[in-house]
Amino acid sequence: MSKQSHAQWSSRLAFILAAVGSSVGLGNIWKFPYMTGESGGGAFVLIYLVCIALVGVPILMSEWLIGRLGQRNPIASMSLLTRRFKRSRAWVLVGVFGILGAYLILSFYSVIGGWGLAYIELGASNAFAGLDSAAVGDMFSGLLADPTRLLLWHSLFMLLTIGVVLGGVTGGLERATKLLMPALVVLLVVLVGYAATSGAFAEGVAYLFTPDFSRLSKDGVLAALGHAFFTLSLGMGIMIAYGSYLPQEVNIGRSALIVVVMDTVIALMAGLAIFPVVFANELSPAAGPGLIFQTLPLAFGHMTGGWLFGVLFFVLLVFAAWTSAISLLEPIVEWLEERTPLSRVGATLVAGAATWALGIVTVLSFNVWSGVAPLGVFAKFDGMTMFDLLDYFTSKLILPLTGLAAVLFVGWCIGREELHANLKMGDGAFALWRFAARYVAPLGVIVVFLGSL
Repeated sequence: MSKQSHAQWSSRLAFILAAVGSSVGLGNIWKFPYMTGESGGGAFVLIYLVCIALVGVPILMSEWLIGRLGQRNPIASMSLLTRRFKRSRAWVLVGVFGILGAYLILSFYSVIGGWGLAYIELGASNAFAGLDSAAVGDMFSGLLADPTRLLLWHSLFMLLTIGVVLGGVTGGLERATKLLMPALVVLLVVLVGYAATSGAFAEGVAYLFTPDFSRLSKDGVLAALGHAFFTLSLGMGIMIAYGSYLPQEVNIGRSALIVVVMDTVIALMAGLAIFPVVFANELSPAAGPGLIFQTLPLAFGHMTGGWLFGVLFFVLLVFAAWTSAISLLEPIVEWLEERTPLSRVGATLVAGAATWALGIVTVLSFNVWSGVAPLGVFAKFDGMTMFDLLDYFTSKLILPLTGLAAVLFVGWCIGREELHANLKMGDGAFALWRFAARYVAPLGVIVVFLGSL
């Protein structure tokens, strides 16, 4: 059974907020700051901005265009366009792997979102007060080692996500992002203001915005290129699904620039909120993934009013994860709603339950199954848990290859006149975009793909 969804965003602002909400996630609040810390501060930021302009924007616009031309879920949109432009049916795999990627990623993303919920509780109970680095590390390790607690927080995070998506495009996605995105920005402003009183704000600003190319390695450049791709939620079917709700009058190019600028500004604000606190407490800015859940709680525990700062920070982290999780669930729900007899409510409950169930695998990977390495017979995957494998196959394989295929399809399989008419860009801007979509962005993704392998 096939049903066509006629839902549309009520306004350009609603669409942009939803797209920014999808883009702004753990990558901005968690990953971008520690990557910047590890890769030369301002030098990394400069390289990242160049990469997002040359790689991220062309792919983002391509995925939106596929969705708007198809007006259906990612799989159906690609199927329709292959027939319309007389191309191989193999291109439909763009939609198939996009939805698969969203499903797999959300299953473990919700577990990490649950960590944020757990740390809100810890911050509110002033559990960070007076702890040393070993005690903070034990606190995080204790959370991961407790499958019951992890399952509880994972379940709560999934319920929050399902609750929003149940409402549909206007009643769910739009309403949530119109509340959550302004709230997220307000929280960031408050936290940056708080960090400005730490006594090391100037040092944090210099660290973020003063380029030091001597500290930027080849791996740092690859990380900037990879993050430029991943931060915009590309290759997951999300932007194709969002594009399918996009009215014809919305200018894709201008909207893409707004989303990229807002996404980058929020990531930089997160850095301004984090690094002054890190420097003021004489901690390492290059603490890696542990920066959020181990380094910062140590700082909060030794600051005046640190419990409040900690609660606000982890509320911010959860809001960012929540807006991204909503967008990850949406393409799965859209596909189920259009391809089965299920209603919006039924499709959301089925998709949410299936994602929650797979998430249990990640929960157990940190404790009961921590010694289980399903592909350990292969040297490359020796020691990798189920969580490690899910992360590897989505971020290293599915996402880059799906994004690459999407931009190649738009750049090479859709005629120039059709693209020009739909993108509504000036001749010069269109020529630059098409060149980037055909050559620069694919090359960038291939470099990221090969580098990650």
